[in-house]
Amino acid sequence: MTFSKRLHTKAKPIWQKSHQHPFVQGIGQGTLDIEKFKFFMCQDYVYLIDFARLFALGSLKAPDLKTMSTFAKLLDATLNEEMSLHRAYAERLGISTENLEATKPAPTTLAYSSYMLNIAQRGSLAELIAAVLPCSWSYYEIGKELSQIPGAMKHDIYGEWVSMYQSEEFGELAYWLIDLLNELTHGKSEGELARLEEIFLNTSRFEYMFWEMSYQQAMWPFDE
Repeated sequence: MTFSKRLHTKAKPIWQKSHQHPFVQGIGQGTLDIEKFKFFMCQDYVYLIDFARLFALGSLKAPDLKTMSTFAKLLDATLNEEMSLHRAYAERLGISTENLEATKPAPTTLAYSSYMLNIAQRGSLAELIAAVLPCSWSYYEIGKELSQIPGAMKHDIYGEWVSMYQSEEFGELAYWLIDLLNELTHGKSEGELARLEEIFLNTSRFEYMFWEMSYQQAMWPFDE
């Protein structure tokens, strides 16, 4: 069994909760309250800024030029493609670029991003990948699953989101990270593998918490 399959098996109960979450299912069924989705888009935009920084750190920690180049391409794609799509999508929903840029991170967003950046700065390249992989991998799985719902990709609001994340282009990112993690973990001790598994499961939990945060539109307590 490859290490990535071990991770997928261990995380499956968490991922199933994410797949079944009313926010995710609401996207697929086209029934999600638009205000909840707007909240999600703003928080996801803030999240992507730090996600891009993780790819920059990946390039820094890369063991060879080919890996460094791929991380640099992922950084560019996140900053100049995925975030541009977010801005255009948000504008259709009545959210200006100025409002996106002014978004303050919710507690869960801040905790999730800070955890990944801490792991990436202090740890190895394998630890960095273990931290970022649940986002890329689970989004692709969610996109593929939701795309099977009749009419999901044709929905006026949510169809574009489902189409983006079920695409083979997006899936290629997850598969590249999976292959690299399998390569980097070859011959590692059980102690080292257990550490990577812990990181992977933690960010899988954060993924679920991000859906829940968005569904509840949860900001800081006591904020008006």
